[in-house]
Amino acid sequence: MSIVPVSLQAYRASLLHFHADPAFSEEAHTFHLDGLLIVADGKVVAAGEHDRLLPTLPAGTEVIDYRGKLIVPGFIDTHLHFPQTEMIASPAPGLLPWLETYTFPTERAFEDPVHARNVAEFFLDELLRCGTTTAMVYGSVHPQSVDAFFGASEARGLRMVAGKVMMDRNCPEFLRDTAESGARDSEALILRWHKRGRSLYAITPRFVPTSSNEQVHLAGELARAYPDTFLQTHVSENEDECRWVRELHPQARSYLDVYDHYGMLRPRAMFGHCIWLDERDRARMAETDSAAAICPTSNLFLGSGLFDFEKADAARVPLSLATDVGGGTSFSMLQTMNEAYKVARLKGSYLPALRMFYLATLGAARAMQLEGVIGNFAPGTEADFIVLDKKATPLLERRTAACQSLEELLFALALLGDDRAVAATYSGGACVHVRGQG
Repeated sequence: MSIVPVSLQAYRASLLHFHADPAFSEEAHTFHLDGLLIVADGKVVAAGEHDRLLPTLPAGTEVIDYRGKLIVPGFIDTHLHFPQTEMIASPAPGLLPWLETYTFPTERAFEDPVHARNVAEFFLDELLRCGTTTAMVYGSVHPQSVDAFFGASEARGLRMVAGKVMMDRNCPEFLRDTAESGARDSEALILRWHKRGRSLYAITPRFVPTSSNEQVHLAGELARAYPDTFLQTHVSENEDECRWVRELHPQARSYLDVYDHYGMLRPRAMFGHCIWLDERDRARMAETDSAAAICPTSNLFLGSGLFDFEKADAARVPLSLATDVGGGTSFSMLQTMNEAYKVARLKGSYLPALRMFYLATLGAARAMQLEGVIGNFAPGTEADFIVLDKKATPLLERRTAACQSLEELLFALALLGDDRAVAATYSGGACVHVRGQG
């Protein structure tokens, strides 16, 4: 879809956005049943009641009418792998055999930049179709995979974070870099892409078992040399993986402690999964503003375990939701909320719908240190938003007709919704997806 720049536009619908975490504030969100979102030059100008804001518009301003629908900030997915798009839903008895059987062979093809660009285009189409406007994305070990991804996202004007996987041991030779080449290639990508347009770079060691001490050391040095970059990796996803890390690093207090030793706990660090952490691990994440990407569909699919919301909240760990495609089984953040709710119930806690929507919008922006840039409708934020249709399916229409509160409506969207509930997606004030169009 071509992107048509706009100067001033207004959108009429119900509006919802957040300014605090509903778990810790009784006044965390703002909702307007009949609202108006005003956008100029890709930024939010105002969001409020339609009748109050309409008279402030210049004569002749186009008002796009989405009445009966709900506008929320674009979803933010904080952990997924674009090279795994074509191996989603691959059967395996656990994480490590899944990597060996499907992940590594699939990622080999990303040495070809044409293939990488083709998959990146499809991957971004899927994200936008599901209402995700920002994501933290793993490439393959090949630098050209990241060039292909950023080239595709830049052409669409998207706010994306990505990085080249660093991996110099315990993986096939055809996917192996070295400590030095991984750091050198990553630095070159930082210089080429970080803060170019809406692109942001993430230093990306895959996980402790596939990075030597020297590689993790160099990744930590890169993180210190470029403190405004992001850092992304995996931690404490699977019990077999945790045992492996203990064998590789018997001197470390914990899996997370390995990263801590090399200076990788810091703001803008996003750790995928975080299931098998202990109390000290959670405290260190909170102390360092390191964030957790919760991946419920992947954790259920691979049998990795259940994230403990209650313990994470007690420690005040920054939290976000993530699909973890292709271990995760859906690109949809609504479907991810569905599974997150069930994981919370199985661990004995309750996750309200307002909290789930917060974690997929402002909560993720805060976890990424991007509050004020994306994640809500504060004036000056980038105009990334989606239009949700409560009548998208016959079942949704029937259920939402009986909703008596905002919480019930959001809960129905989270438990029954998927990509069909996303009527339109906007990025930087431009429409980048319309349901039913190519």
